[in-house]
Amino acid sequence: MLNKPDDDSESVDTITRIVAVSNRLPIKLERVKEEWRIRAGGGGLVTAMAPVLRNRGGIWIGWSGTTEEVDWRDLLGDTSSEIGYDLHTVTLTRQELEGFYEGFSNDVIWPMFHDLQTRCKFAPDYWYHYLNVNGKFSDAVEKHSVESDFIWVHDYHLIHLAQMLRMRNVKRRTGFFLHIPFPSVDIFLKMPWRAQILQAMTEYDLIGFQTLHDRRNFIQCLQFFIPNVSISGRGAVVTAQMGDRSFRIGSFPISIDYETFARDAATPEVLSHISWLQRSMFSQNIALGVDRLDYTKGLPERLHAFGNALERYPELRKKLTLIQVVVPSRISMVEYQALKAEVEQLVGEINGKFTRDGWIPIHYLFRNLDRNELLAYYRAARIGLVTPLKDGMNLVSKEYCTCNIEEEGVLILSEFAGSASQFHKYALLVNPHDIEGTADAIYEAYKMPLEEKKYRMHQLREIVKRNDIYKWVDDYLQAALSKQLNDFPSLDEYVPQIDVDFRIKVDKGK
Repeated sequence: MLNKPDDDSESVDTITRIVAVSNRLPIKLERVKEEWRIRAGGGGLVTAMAPVLRNRGGIWIGWSGTTEEVDWRDLLGDTSSEIGYDLHTVTLTRQELEGFYEGFSNDVIWPMFHDLQTRCKFAPDYWYHYLNVNGKFSDAVEKHSVESDFIWVHDYHLIHLAQMLRMRNVKRRTGFFLHIPFPSVDIFLKMPWRAQILQAMTEYDLIGFQTLHDRRNFIQCLQFFIPNVSISGRGAVVTAQMGDRSFRIGSFPISIDYETFARDAATPEVLSHISWLQRSMFSQNIALGVDRLDYTKGLPERLHAFGNALERYPELRKKLTLIQVVVPSRISMVEYQALKAEVEQLVGEINGKFTRDGWIPIHYLFRNLDRNELLAYYRAARIGLVTPLKDGMNLVSKEYCTCNIEEEGVLILSEFAGSASQFHKYALLVNPHDIEGTADAIYEAYKMPLEEKKYRMHQLREIVKRNDIYKWVDDYLQAALSKQLNDFPSLDEYVPQIDVDFRIKVDKGK
C-alpha cells in the first residue's frame, strides 16, 4: 500500500469553486477544410456540470479531442467567455491516445467493468500509458487550480488523478464519480492491476457510484484486498476508515434535465417530425431502440428477440415496427466493425423473412439524430426497448419516459441497466440474454391495456421528475462538501446561451 501524506486539505467551508475534470472537454472539435470549428458538446454530463461552473468561476479540464497541434489559447479563451467557465486542454499524442484511451480505458476497464472480461486485452504497455496520461491530467489540475477548489473527477479514464496529486503533496479536496458499473469481486480479481486501481480510488475524499449495487461491489472488493478497512453509516452514503484516513462512498443515480426534455418534446418542430413519422409508417405502433454502437448494448440479442416475437406472435406482423437507431462509435476498431456487420446482417435477415406489402418490420438508422428528430421518435414510440447487457445507468430510458407526454408508452428495460434500480416497479424488466423472455415482453407491451400503460408511464415520469440532473448535482455536492448548487454564488447575473461556433485557421504546415 502506498504511503499517504497527512490530509490537511482546506476545510469544506472554504470551497468556493468547482473544477471538473474528464477525459473530454465539453466541446466538439471539427476540422472543416482549413479551419478548426468548436461547437458546444451535449450529453448528460455537460448538462449536469454547466450550472455548477457557469459564471461561478468554474473550470473544466480535459482532452481536446485531437492529437494534432493546435494553438488553443485564443480559441479556448473565446469559447470560455461564451459558455461562462474556463476550459483548459490536456494534449495527447497519437501513441498516448492509443495506449491510454483505446487501450487501457476501453480494452481493459470498459469490458472488465461491464462483466465482459473475455474481451479484455491485458497489454502491459496500456497500463503505463494510462498512468502517464493520468499524470498529465494531474499536472493540469495542479497548474490551473488552487487549494480552495474542489476537484470533481469523472469516470474510469482518470482513476489515478487524486493519488498523483497526493503523491506530489498537492492539497486539494477531490471527488470521483464512476459513470459505468463496478464489477463484483470474482470479476475484479481477474484484473492484473486490481490492487493499484483499488488503492487509487481510495485516495479520493468521496467516491460516487450509480447504484447501491455498484457501491456494494466496490466495498466488497475493498474489504477483500484491505482487511483492516471498516465501513460505518447507513443510507446512500457511508464512510470507510483505513488507518488514520477516512473517505466517503456513495450512490448517486445520474439523471437528465426533465423540464427541458419535456418542454422540447412538445414544440411545433417535434410535432412536425411526429406527423411525418406517422405518415411514413405503415404501422402506428412503433417500438424504438436508440443505442451507441457498442457490444454492451445487447443489439444482436434485441434483434433476435424482435424476430422471435414476430415468429411466435403472428398478430404483431404489420402491426408493430421497430425503429433501431445506432449511433456510430469507434468505427475504426475492428471489433466494432464486426458488430456493425452483425447488426446489419440480422436486420436484413428479419426484414427479408417478414416484410409484407407496405410494411417493413425494422427501420435501421446508422447515424446521429438531431435533437428534434430524436425527441419525435421518443414521443411517437409506444414501446421503448432499452436492453443493454450491462449499463451504468442508461439515460435513454429516462429520456424516453420523459418525452412520452401522452403517457401511452411502455418501457421494456434490461434488469442489468442501472436505471432498473429506480424503474423496476413500473417498467417491464427483462434479461436481455433471454430471447424468448424479451419477445414475450414485447408482446405483453403491445397488448397492455391503455389504462395500465398510462399508470406505469406516469409513475416512471414522476420518478425522473423528482430525481432530475440537478438533484444529482445537489446530492453529490452535499455528500462531498455539505453544500448545494445554490451555495456557489453566480459572479454575474447574465448567463449566455451555450451556442458556440468558433473557428480557427489550420496551419497548413501541420
